[in-house]
Amino acid sequence: MRALLCVSIFAVLSACGGGGRESSPGAVTRVASGPIASACMAAGRRGATREKCGCIQFAADQSLSSSDQRRGASFFGNPELAQDVRLSDTPAADAFWERWSNFGKAARQICD
Repeated sequence: MRALLCVSIFAVLSACGGGGRESSPGAVTRVASGPIASACMAAGRRGATREKCGCIQFAADQSLSSSDQRRGASFFGNPELAQDVRLSDTPAADAFWERWSNFGKAARQICD
């Protein structure tokens, strides 16, 4: 269970870094600002750029409420909070975790 949690957290957070591909000519870059982008930049991950973190924020704007974004932004600085939510056995925590997981999938599709 802990391994699955770590993989899930890593998948979302890793969207902030890496990605050495060059954009194709004429490609549209989606960049937004907000709590996810700020947390992404503040986390100091290698490869975290304004464009990458802004793209992740764009995905968050499409799939998460502002309160979900604020809650999820706290995971960047303290991944243990994500573990607490994931292991919490409440309907509200389960619903949030499903939205957060769907956001992570969307961010990877849009931003990678």
